[in-house]
Amino acid sequence: MATVFTKIINGELPGRFVYQDDDVVAFLTIAPITQGHTLVVPRAEIDNWQDLEPAVFGRVMEVAQLVGKAVVRAFPADRAGVIIAGLEVPHLHVHVFPTSDLADFGFANADQNPSQESLDEAQQKIKAALADLS
Repeated sequence: MATVFTKIINGELPGRFVYQDDDVVAFLTIAPITQGHTLVVPRAEIDNWQDLEPAVFGRVMEVAQLVGKAVVRAFPADRAGVIIAGLEVPHLHVHVFPTSDLADFGFANADQNPSQESLDEAQQKIKAALADLS
């Protein structure tokens, strides 16, 4: 059975994409730790990051780095945080989010009900920042 991320990638479920290529996509999470919290996901449905082909994992991290630069530009943040937790959905995903504090690294603090306007704004800001980085 396809994961929820595969369904988002395939357009069966809505997603707020900020980046897409042949191997990797990036879209906003529906439960952001901070505004701009983005998931970088390989199109290949692989559960554990250790099982991903090294070249594709490198591409995932390359996109995560690019998204990290964008979220720092788009939001007031000192850094971009990165987490590979892999417990929520059995499909590798790298969490990238703007941060200025270690407290931002707690999933318990995620906004479980962000406004649609906040998510739309985050998508627009990240896409604009990515365009500036190109």
